Amino acid sequence: MDDNQELINCNRVISQFESTIQHPVRMAGSEYFTGVDLGTACIVLSVMDRDGNPVAGAYQYANVVRDGMVVDYIGAIDIVRKLKTKLEADLQTTLVKAAAAIPPGTNELDSGAIKNVVQGADFDLVNLLDEPTAANQILQVKNGAIVDIGGGTTGIAILKDGRVIKVADEATGGTHMSLVIAGAYKKSFQEAEEYKRQDKHHKELLPVLKPVIEKVSSIIAKYISNEKIDVIYLVGGTCCLAGIETIIEQKLGIMTVKPNNPMFVTPLGIAASIVPAA
Repeated sequence: MDDNQELINCNRVISQFESTIQHPVRMAGSEYFTGVDLGTACIVLSVMDRDGNPVAGAYQYANVVRDGMVVDYIGAIDIVRKLKTKLEADLQTTLVKAAAAIPPGTNELDSGAIKNVVQGADFDLVNLLDEPTAANQILQVKNGAIVDIGGGTTGIAILKDGRVIKVADEATGGTHMSLVIAGAYKKSFQEAEEYKRQDKHHKELLPVLKPVIEKVSSIIAKYISNEKIDVIYLVGGTCCLAGIETIIEQKLGIMTVKPNNPMFVTPLGIAASIVPAA
C-alpha cells in the first residue's frame, strides 16, 4: 500500500464516522465496540460494528485531562457517561465493550485512572493501548512515524514492517499553543482555545504558533534521530491547524502528511482495536 492509499483509506473511515455522528447507523442485533478517547481538550466516543465500520460517535470539549493525566475524575466519568447514554439512545442498545488509550510511556502513571473512568461510566474495558499505536489501527502504516499531537503531549510511534518498535511521549501540544494565543491576543485561555478551533483563523495564527510547532518538531527529531523515517503521519486534534504539517516538514526535511480530520483517527483506532478479526 503506498502512502497516498493509506491516507485515502483513512480518510474514507473518517468520513464515514463524521456522517454517523449526525446520522447513526442502527443495526438490529449487532454487537458494538466503543473507543473512548480522553483527550486534554476533547473527549470522543466512537462506535464500530463487528465489521469495523463506524456506526455512531459523539464528542464534547472538556478540561478534565491535563498533559495526558486525569485531573477531574468525577467530571470525566460524567462526560463519558453522558456521551454513552446519547449513543445508546441513538443505537437503541446498551454499549458494553470498550477500549481506551493513554499517551506512550504513561502506563504506570495514569492507566489506572483511565481504566476507572471508563469502568465508572459502566463500560467493560477490554483493551488499553497507547495513542499512536491506536491511530495505526486506522492508518495501517507499514513504515514511518505516527505523531499524535494532542492538547497536552506529543506522542510518537515508530513502525517497521507494520510493527511498532518504539514509542515516546513528551509535553507540548495544543495547550501550549492556546497559551501563546492568549498572550499574543490578550485573551483568556478558554477564549484562545475557541479562537484556535475556528478554521478561518488558522492562516493568521500559523506564524504566531510557529515557535511551538518548531518545539514539537524538535521533540519528533529527538526520538526519530536514529531511525530511517521516510514519512511522518500527523494525528490528534492539534493537527487540525492548517499548515502545521508544512512547518514540521520544513523543519525536519521529512515528508509530513495528515488525514483530512486528524482529530478522529485515534478514537476510531481505539474502537478498531477490539473489533474481532475477520
